[in-house]
Amino acid sequence: MYLQKRSRILRKSTAIRSLVAETSLSVNDFIVPLFIDEGKDIKTEIASMPGYYRNSLDITVKEVKDLWNMGLKSVLVFIKCPDGLKDNTGKEAWNKEGLMQRSIRAIKESVPDMLVLTDVALDPYSSFGHDGIVKEGEIVNDETVEALVKMSVSHAEAGADFVAPSDMMDGRIGAIRNGLEETGFNKVGIMSYSAKYASCFYGPFRDALDSAPGFGDKKSYQMNYANRIEAIKETLLDVEEGADIVMVKPALAYLDIIREVKNAVSVPVSAYNISGEYAMIKAAAKMGWIDEDKAILETLTAFKRAGADLIATYFAKDAVRLLTQ
Repeated sequence: MYLQKRSRILRKSTAIRSLVAETSLSVNDFIVPLFIDEGKDIKTEIASMPGYYRNSLDITVKEVKDLWNMGLKSVLVFIKCPDGLKDNTGKEAWNKEGLMQRSIRAIKESVPDMLVLTDVALDPYSSFGHDGIVKEGEIVNDETVEALVKMSVSHAEAGADFVAPSDMMDGRIGAIRNGLEETGFNKVGIMSYSAKYASCFYGPFRDALDSAPGFGDKKSYQMNYANRIEAIKETLLDVEEGADIVMVKPALAYLDIIREVKNAVSVPVSAYNISGEYAMIKAAAKMGWIDEDKAILETLTAFKRAGADLIATYFAKDAVRLLTQ
């Protein structure tokens, strides 16, 4: 059979496939989420996230050093707030001696060049488990934004390189940018969760931080997963208000949104490979239904192919191991 063009020529060997690959993964692509708990010498495996842990600060510092030695240069910090410190104002979130603030300082002291990004939302600190202040059963916007500004400035004072608002309140990026400017932290960046959807895939994360909503759901502030155009609108607003990096969360069921956002903005785009996505791969691999290592690389590559410049993922260490084999 005569063919003018044979596409398989570019697929016939490992060498040629590597040479013409359109998408590649690198250790520089990954942000490592860290879950931090009070106490000392505490390492608690998260039941719904096999192989992932919530650690006390002393163990976290050792972990950060290990990550740096592996070539991983960015961490995204989350803390588990003790129940006794939770209330409806979230005031523990800007306590200068709070766990988040102590964690930022400890990480920067131990590995000064590690890029530290911090979660900015009230749900870990809220007695209601919501991302904002609750009044008469409603999550109020403007008062919540005021609290988020205090939280962001507190993180900046502690040494954070970027704050990462994950709350989806209206106007919070502009308010945070103004708050950072007014307090002299004009070198602190903002990675905004710009298109964060109300997803069922957050369950294991909420187990990790005990941050499930105490009533109702988060659909009045997180986005409807049926919507695409809304994601572009939200992201463009955040860029106008001063976001340095924008994020799509979740990632796996939202590859189309990652691509749409990438096409719409000129700032870096991050994707969050969330806890439920991690748990699905782990569960299927445990049952012997998929090859875990291959699934990790295929999934992470899909995020890059869709347009993500950065990937926050619980598989970061696994990915580095696989990429350097």
